[in-house]
Amino acid sequence: MADFRKWILALTVLVLFVGLASAQVNSGTGGTTPLACSANVAVTPQLRGESYTELVGDIVINCTGGTTPGTGTAAQGTTFGSQIQTANITVYLPGAVTSRLLASSGGASEAMLLIDEPGSADGGYGPTVPVTVCTTALQAANSCAEYIGNSTLGGVNVPVQTNPCPGGVCDAAGLTAGWNAWQGTVNAGTVTFFGVPVLAPGTTGTRVFRITNVRVNANVLNASGPFGYPVNAEISTSNSTSLPLNTAQLTVGLIQPSLTTTVRNFGGAATPGSGQLTQPIQCNNPNGSGHLLGQADLRFTEQFATAFKTRVEPGPNTTGVAPNPNGTGGTGQAGNAVQNVPGYIYSSESGFIPYTAIGGSASLTGINGSIAGLADFGTRLKAVFNNIPSGMSVYVSPTNIIPSSTAIAAPVAGAATSYAVLVASETAPETFPLITQTGTTTFGGSGVPNGYAATPYYQLPVVNNSATAVWEVFNTYPNLNESIDFAVWVSYTPSPATGSPAPGTMTVNMSYAPNPTQGAFTAAAGGAASASLPIPRFADTSVAANVAQVTICSTALLFPYVTNMSGFDTGIAIANTSVDPFGTGAQAGTCTLNWYGNATTTSNPAASTLGAGGIGSSAVIPAGVVVTALASTTVPGFQGYMIAVCQFQYAHGFAFISDLGARNLAMGYLALVMNETNAFQEVARPTGIGEGLQQ
Repeated sequence: MADFRKWILALTVLVLFVGLASAQVNSGTGGTTPLACSANVAVTPQLRGESYTELVGDIVINCTGGTTPGTGTAAQGTTFGSQIQTANITVYLPGAVTSRLLASSGGASEAMLLIDEPGSADGGYGPTVPVTVCTTALQAANSCAEYIGNSTLGGVNVPVQTNPCPGGVCDAAGLTAGWNAWQGTVNAGTVTFFGVPVLAPGTTGTRVFRITNVRVNANVLNASGPFGYPVNAEISTSNSTSLPLNTAQLTVGLIQPSLTTTVRNFGGAATPGSGQLTQPIQCNNPNGSGHLLGQADLRFTEQFATAFKTRVEPGPNTTGVAPNPNGTGGTGQAGNAVQNVPGYIYSSESGFIPYTAIGGSASLTGINGSIAGLADFGTRLKAVFNNIPSGMSVYVSPTNIIPSSTAIAAPVAGAATSYAVLVASETAPETFPLITQTGTTTFGGSGVPNGYAATPYYQLPVVNNSATAVWEVFNTYPNLNESIDFAVWVSYTPSPATGSPAPGTMTVNMSYAPNPTQGAFTAAAGGAASASLPIPRFADTSVAANVAQVTICSTALLFPYVTNMSGFDTGIAIANTSVDPFGTGAQAGTCTLNWYGNATTTSNPAASTLGAGGIGSSAVIPAGVVVTALASTTVPGFQGYMIAVCQFQYAHGFAFISDLGARNLAMGYLALVMNETNAFQEVARPTGIGEGLQQ
């Protein structure tokens, strides 16, 4: 790459010297000034480091001077009827050019070179002429040759498509205006515009060449540094006589990471990460069997204000066109929007779209129905849930939500409000309606954040313990860094007897979409120019985060002294107190009694099962029931301590030690509740610490 850059710089220096020399030749003719051209980037955009298809800033070449068209000599090629000299213009980028290909071969792309800002109405002749694209310059020499003549649109001594002086006889009548847009050919890290006519403006005007719709694979470039990594473009021309260029290198973009993601507690704590995620337990759904349990909020935050984009620049929202997940979308999703003003800064995924007018035909199209400059959709945000416990269903909000409130409403006219909508898949085209919500949460419990209004939800299909949700940005505010939140619910029917839902930790990966992770395309294909892959597309930079952990229900009880030696015996009672006046959900399960009387584990008695029928019973102990056992019949000749692990919460124990018949000595004590790591307990057992007491 270093040798390549040295070669390019050497070529550029050569171009400069030749260009300056040619300018001196023209300076002595008819009192004209030398033709001089300089390139610049009017706006250097921030580029998303995760993106394969980032639009770089437009390169603008301004030319002044030279012999005025219609004057000079035939040898100079500036007289009426002369064929205009041409040049090939190539832009070199440090990464792959990923502008959409509009043909299956040859590299013809959506990248465009515009002459004199057509359709901008900036004043003068050129801006009043509609965009007319030459699409055949790369196939045949002189296929889009232009001549100096008079145009039917009022231009005098301007480019026209046919020779006004056939056979040497000139006609001043108006002819069809010349082509003013050239299609770029992409090859790896270059885009070339072949056969571009270069007509010097003379002493009183300016000729403008604008290179637009150039996309780059920003992900392969280094996105470090406080102000981002600069993307430098280099320009060369094949004919420095006709186009002397005095700018060798331009910064067309600054790359930096653009997305951070956070899993927040349900309802959205003010500080990311504060509060605790709601944790499902196998034996109880606190909202009722099968009902939705508010699980988490997923937050996507842009790191600069233009990271989230709509498909096209949104127009004013009016009744019937506001973003609507079950309607017709909004103006920011239009497939026939007009972004055809050269140099205008469009805060969207699309670039310059050469439409003739609203509702008119696109001036440059390609295979697969593609339109130059038009993205396939707005920025999409993806959440991939993995390791979903068997027996559990996952739901998400079909739109973004306001944390601690309700589902966000569609933006009203002129509203600067973030709005994103669930779509069918990461590569699904924008066909409406997008999705249909499954239902609406009911008031009460944790299915509704903080008791606010009910929120729509959508059940995700779960395949191989994974599920995916993708939302598209339908409205955004490009002057402020935004965060977009989505709600996540789970539901399940508690069944400890069948092990459902299965214990385990569900994770989520949050990223832009589409990306290669789930097979939409390979990373190699995504990072190269393509005629079939969607725009935009991204690399997957996500890191798995825990979103739910299903735990079995249990209580550990410590009986510190149990004996049936020297004429004593110990009675043990365990109560399942999950029935109470506080609304606790009923739980049931058995208890395992673990006996420890010796330092050597293998010499201790085997663990005993205590069920509803006593020792050895496998029947679960129902809520509100007390079961008992005697040490003498369970572990004869034992003296030590015992830990009972019960498969339900809220177990409590009592031990009574006495001589036979309790005639002389007797005492009783409450079993100590040991602090196990439990989803609904506030303090988890620290790593490396064996036990704790919670009394």
